[in-house]
Amino acid sequence: MSDEISKLPPNVQERLLRLQQLQQTLQSILAQKQQVDMEKTEVEQTVAELEKTAEDAVIYKAIGSLLVKAEKPKVTEELAERKSLLDTRSTVMARQEERIRSQVKEAQTKLQEDLSPVSGQPLS
Repeated sequence: MSDEISKLPPNVQERLLRLQQLQQTLQSILAQKQQVDMEKTEVEQTVAELEKTAEDAVIYKAIGSLLVKAEKPKVTEELAERKSLLDTRSTVMARQEERIRSQVKEAQTKLQEDLSPVSGQPLS
């Protein structure tokens, strides 16, 4: 495959490299977004469980490898702040994903145009 790539004109090689970089960036964004979404789900589940507990219940929260006694209102507030931050990150990542997908599609289209005269048929 690399022999075939080296036979392509330099501008086509650059477009191909750019497309590969965009695809890698997209994969990275998707992985980060999935991680944020998982953490957000965990926070939501924790909040739901906290709502079921009495106000004076003994609550512990993890700090590193320790469990530390905490007050329910304080933990609830921290979780709400964390969820808000995760919502914002998720929104930003969704926008990044959309922008990168658009760039990937544009790069694929340009690459197909570049390669059509060489191969005689468009890529699929």
